[in-house]
Amino acid sequence: MKEEVEKIREEFYRELSSIDQVGCLREIRVKYLGRRGMVTSLMEKMRSVGSKEEKARMGQWVNGLKKEISQTLEDRSSALSAQREEARLLEESIDISLPGRRRFLGKRHPVVRVLDQAVSVLVGMGFSVQYSPEIESEYYNYTGLNYPPDHPAREMQDTFYLDDHTLLRSHTTAIQQHIMENVTPPIRIVAPGKCYRNETVTSRSHVLFHQIDALYIDRNVSLGDLLEMIDTFFMKLFQEKTKTKVRPSYFPFVEPGIEVDVSCTACAGQGCSLCKHSGWLEICGAGMVHPKVLEEGNIDPEHYSGYAWGLGVERLFMCLHGVEDIRYFTGNDLRFLSQFPG
Repeated sequence: MKEEVEKIREEFYRELSSIDQVGCLREIRVKYLGRRGMVTSLMEKMRSVGSKEEKARMGQWVNGLKKEISQTLEDRSSALSAQREEARLLEESIDISLPGRRRFLGKRHPVVRVLDQAVSVLVGMGFSVQYSPEIESEYYNYTGLNYPPDHPAREMQDTFYLDDHTLLRSHTTAIQQHIMENVTPPIRIVAPGKCYRNETVTSRSHVLFHQIDALYIDRNVSLGDLLEMIDTFFMKLFQEKTKTKVRPSYFPFVEPGIEVDVSCTACAGQGCSLCKHSGWLEICGAGMVHPKVLEEGNIDPEHYSGYAWGLGVERLFMCLHGVEDIRYFTGNDLRFLSQFPG
């Protein structure tokens, strides 16, 4: 029996010397210490030995071999794992003599920066910032704003409908009835946010854009108040004296409705390619809140009046910087975005 123990020990160390992977150690463990392993077979032979003294000696030899093989496999496994970890670290080591990689700080998107500037100016003029949900009911987006049932904007080609009565808001003007239902005049709010239109994406239109809406309702609010506020707003926003002019226009939620133009900031009104040599930039829509909109919000139009106006932030940015394609704002091209300070 002792000769068999020594023979198995020699064979074990001979096989172990050629092992250089942890996975192969499992095979050796099974071969020698498994249920049908070589050491286990020696223990089976001990049953046929009659003498207790001989069984005891054989038990010492076999158990000693079993412990020796088990401990040796554990030590070899630890050594191979350490070697593998050291090799991995060497492969992944950083050559500190190489030049470093420049890391660029993140910054606000150009559209967000202009939106924040516009909102900041309006807050300084006494407006409070209010937000409305981007998923809106047809009532708040259209019906409550005096859109006739057959108005083209209600149809699928302009609006993203989620079901028969729910949609993605097509303008931040949808906040008006929310405010009038919950706030007693005077009301002076500005509503910034994303809007969605089911349109073909071109250089001048997009399915996603940002808008700012302002609403003021109080006693004796006049069109003159609206025009004065618009003049002051653009003068503060552009940080220079600007001229404005208005043209009649139609919006269902205001009466009368106007379009507002500002003198071109690139050529000071002299005419250039940005303003198409007209000296003016079309900038926003505005008007006096329609009496039916006030009535829908439970505000008596006999005692209160108000104005509302809104502008597209991307449109404003394009006018300010001569950007010709609205798709640049969502293209995530750093060559474009990095041109503007954050």
